[in-house]
Amino acid sequence: MKKLQVIYSQGEHRWAVVARDPERPHHLIDTNEYLVSHRGAALVTDPGGSEIFPMVFAAISRDFDPRAVVGLFASHQDPDIISSLGLWLEFKPELKCWLSWLWSSFVPHFGGTPETFVTIPDEGMGIDLNGLELQAIPAHYLHSSGNFHLYDPAAKILFSGDVGAALLPPERNELFVTDFTSHIHYAEGFHRRWMGSNEAKNHWCERVAALDIDLLCPQHGAIYRGDDVKRFIEWFHRLDVGLY
Repeated sequence: MKKLQVIYSQGEHRWAVVARDPERPHHLIDTNEYLVSHRGAALVTDPGGSEIFPMVFAAISRDFDPRAVVGLFASHQDPDIISSLGLWLEFKPELKCWLSWLWSSFVPHFGGTPETFVTIPDEGMGIDLNGLELQAIPAHYLHSSGNFHLYDPAAKILFSGDVGAALLPPERNELFVTDFTSHIHYAEGFHRRWMGSNEAKNHWCERVAALDIDLLCPQHGAIYRGDDVKRFIEWFHRLDVGLY
């Protein structure tokens, strides 16, 4: 069963994760969904596939009013990222969806109208969430050719999509990375194959190394925090990717 777990809370500003589900059907890749709320408005990052929408929606609804969700952020176009879009729009048709301009004619196959989508230019942009300025950070070719991460400078949280993802075995169900050396073993093969460009990877590492990040939150696996954020960025910088 998926559960909503708060990972940051300061006044009316909160981040929570709908974490991995050990009871999911094993033919589906496991995912994390994140909710950031500020002064009564919320955004869901990479809300997941249509097949897990009931579990994600129920997990959010147990501890949060889903009517406060004003939009969705799609890091890229994959079905495990955003194929639940049509179901979210059935619940609240006026929702907005932020995504790369590159996918603005692909993702509508999952649902929505032209008014649904707020397209992000290649260089990124700010996203206002009821007075909270979030930043869409370019992460192109990691792994999608139109790809963005979401940075919250107030909470010092970077939602990193597939970067940082680890395909963990069922017995490794911790929310946070507790042993970087053993954890990164489960990330290496995924990053070597799925990340398509060493040049793009190095640009990303240099860009995010300059950010103040307490939590690096991937879509798959455990969350990096504290010194493990720097360890991951340095590890990723050294890694040779785009291999098969």
